[in-house]
Amino acid sequence: MNALPDPSTLPALLGMRGVCKRFDNVVALADVALEVHRGEVHAICGENGAGKSTLMKVLSGVHAPDEGELRIDGEPVRIDGLSHAQRLGIVMIHQELNLVPHLTVAENIWLGREPRRGWFVDRERQREGARACLARLGADIDPDALVTTLPIAQRQLVEIAKALSLQARLLIMDEPTSSLGEADAARLLQVVRELRRDGVGILYISHRLDELEAIADRVTVLRDGRYIATRRWHETSIDEIVSLMVGRELDQQFPPATRRPVDEVLLRVRGLQRRGVFGPLDFELRRGEILGFAGLVGAGRTETARALFGADPLDGGEVELGGQPLVIRCPRDAIEAGIAYVSEDRKAHGLAVTMSVAHNITMANLSALTRGPGVIDAARERETAERFIRQLQIRTPSPDQIARLLSGGNQQKVVIAKWLFRQARVIVFDEPTRGIDVGAKYAIYALMDELAAQGIGIVLISSDLPEIFGLTDRIAVFRQGRIAGVLDTRGSSQQDVMHLASVGPAALSQAPDTAPETPAP
Repeated sequence: MNALPDPSTLPALLGMRGVCKRFDNVVALADVALEVHRGEVHAICGENGAGKSTLMKVLSGVHAPDEGELRIDGEPVRIDGLSHAQRLGIVMIHQELNLVPHLTVAENIWLGREPRRGWFVDRERQREGARACLARLGADIDPDALVTTLPIAQRQLVEIAKALSLQARLLIMDEPTSSLGEADAARLLQVVRELRRDGVGILYISHRLDELEAIADRVTVLRDGRYIATRRWHETSIDEIVSLMVGRELDQQFPPATRRPVDEVLLRVRGLQRRGVFGPLDFELRRGEILGFAGLVGAGRTETARALFGADPLDGGEVELGGQPLVIRCPRDAIEAGIAYVSEDRKAHGLAVTMSVAHNITMANLSALTRGPGVIDAARERETAERFIRQLQIRTPSPDQIARLLSGGNQQKVVIAKWLFRQARVIVFDEPTRGIDVGAKYAIYALMDELAAQGIGIVLISSDLPEIFGLTDRIAVFRQGRIAGVLDTRGSSQQDVMHLASVGPAALSQAPDTAPETPAP
């Protein structure tokens, strides 16, 4: 196979110089430079709040820069809105999905560009076009399915298919694999390689540095809204990139464990099931333990957590917390018993994004702040919010800041603070570091360990096996809605988990002995 030409020898597709952007008195971008060539995958790295998304929104026409110059094919250009950007061939796939849930997959992919037959939408052409885009991703999704019925991983694929349908010259991908399992993510990376061979320039934002290692030609690092450096990927290292991102050496990925789980069973589940979805399931969570839920996408991990929290109905099973039987019919039952759920989609199910940080922290336990019927003590609410902001080191200008304006890592901390104020005894973390940078991940990991050390039982659902092995004490491996086995983390390997997840217990007993691929904590 012929080697691809060095992208830097091809004409520059995009040039940005001296780009600045302010929001009131906050400087989001300061003197940023960037260049992308045809047929190049250019990675953008930085912690949450570094300015990555703001820069991409300037490029895609969402925000106009206050200063600086943009050039397309060497010609100066001012991008006036999203539609103008698309006419220039610039398309952005946002981290937060922009789909209409009650329209079909095909209708979402062609929204605003529907093929016509006279006065009417040509439904058959619409379906066929959607099938072609989905087939390119290797996605087996019905074009007539309503988006609201799809799991989040498939919704992400629909968003990507929608962008591919626009035939972009410059494609901006903001955390495109954050909701995908390994197989779907691998297929997406292959699509990225194919687009690069077709001469498409790709700006790729991801916190998964090992993923970038597989596809990136160059990487630009931002920190605190400022340009730090650009490197050829094959001439740098992940350690150097992390150091440039955080401004310091980051010696280890996971904090040393301080917890000491006890033998006391905090949560006991027997025969839990939802017909056609999962179960029956049996598992136990000890006091001060971090129990991992591992498995392939669609294995039933999130569905189990949602049912345990009362968000979805159960068809049977028994739940005991602290030796006392529970009847969980709705989230209120779970919350009052002391069970909390940190959803993988924090903006949809964890935060009231238009409300303040203070209101988000206190909303699950307002009765603790009342002075008289229906009257909230505003001073106590603010004092409570400030206490958790200090305790969890939430980076926010004030408790009055609107939650949607925080970075992903700080939004996650606000959700955790809400459940700590509610004095939860069991917390389920569902993909807690999705879309969060390496520095913020470490802070979340340390917080989870600290909570477990206080005697809280934690269930960690993660598709990232190094994360599972770096944090947990035991691992419950899900396969096709059942628990295929429960492993002690210290004596197991990633290969053991994948055998159970993909084939089942029989394959594990036949697997050759191997040393753990990732050290236990």
